[in-house]
Amino acid sequence: MSERPIAIVGAGICGLAAAIALGRAGRAVAVYEQAAQFRRIGAAINLSPNAVKVLDGLGIGPALRERAYIAKFRSSLVYDTGVETSRTDLTDAEARYGAPPIMAHRADLLSALESAVPAGSVHLGRKLVRIEPDRDSVILVFADGARQDADALIGADGIHSVVRAHLFGAESPSYSGMTAYRGIVPKSRLPDLDFSGSTKWWGPTLKSQLVTFSINRGEEVFVFATKDEPEGGRESWSAEAEVAELRAAFADYHPDARRTLAAIDRPLKTALYVRDSLPRWGKGQITLLGDACHPMLPFMAQGAAMGLEGVAVLTRCLADAGDDIAAAFARYEATRIERASAIQQQSNRNDWLRFTNDPDSVYGFDAWRTPLAPISAAAVVS
Repeated sequence: MSERPIAIVGAGICGLAAAIALGRAGRAVAVYEQAAQFRRIGAAINLSPNAVKVLDGLGIGPALRERAYIAKFRSSLVYDTGVETSRTDLTDAEARYGAPPIMAHRADLLSALESAVPAGSVHLGRKLVRIEPDRDSVILVFADGARQDADALIGADGIHSVVRAHLFGAESPSYSGMTAYRGIVPKSRLPDLDFSGSTKWWGPTLKSQLVTFSINRGEEVFVFATKDEPEGGRESWSAEAEVAELRAAFADYHPDARRTLAAIDRPLKTALYVRDSLPRWGKGQITLLGDACHPMLPFMAQGAAMGLEGVAVLTRCLADAGDDIAAAFARYEATRIERASAIQQQSNRNDWLRFTNDPDSVYGFDAWRTPLAPISAAAVVS
């Protein structure tokens, strides 16, 4: 096996998880992140059982449980009447799916991942600008002029992936027509409302909704809402919105929903962008992971989950392949692309569990045990 590392571009959830998994499997890894330092950005994340099973396999599930909240149900409500149209009991999720649903602050998840990556494997302040494939390696060129020779490259660099553009040409994500708002509220401000589960208020159109769930051991409530916005704004983890703007956008919602929104002091906002599904994820010794290959609107809470499932499958494929990394990448793609693309498309449609309560095909998936594609079906494309 070569002494060169497998390079991972992007130190988000999927990039760090891949570094942990591959390091535990005996692979040398190097993670390159353009940010100069890790920052506590973002708000909260809904980790469904299929995602938690991957985190448990990485050894960080127990620590995350200590900081998070385990939801007892998932429900759908009509935005103005509060009538419940579906309800999934999750009190038996551990027995039913092999893991519970965990509601966490995104920063707590990232901190848990950061603490478990192989020592010295993360390199901050490295913005990738160019990739130069070699005969038996991949050369990464960074904005500061540094170069790194790697055995292979995993692009975990998000919806604006440089690695994706290198593989398939430059293109821009499409604006979804929606603006999203996020906020965190102390539970003490709304003591008489039930936040023991994940609740989605379905609005008058599929571009309007309000989602709430508890985090931080139940001491805080995360609020996520979207509205129709014909003109595209900017993507941001930290841009603030006017409180009056948020309240006005949901003035027709049920009084309990409006009370929840009224409790937010400093809402954040971002425009939501999408990409179409890809027919391929890689070529030779380069492949994509997470939002770099299947970014999706957040309506199924499966964006991170699909990336984490990919981490588990990719690790298993590499474990079986020895030195033939290109074959492992092709097998990973053949195993994952149908499921991830289908969930990407369904999430973008925003119709999941509105009137039904059967999440088994999503929550019950176990990426550590699902059958891998036959090697013969995973054709290597250089």
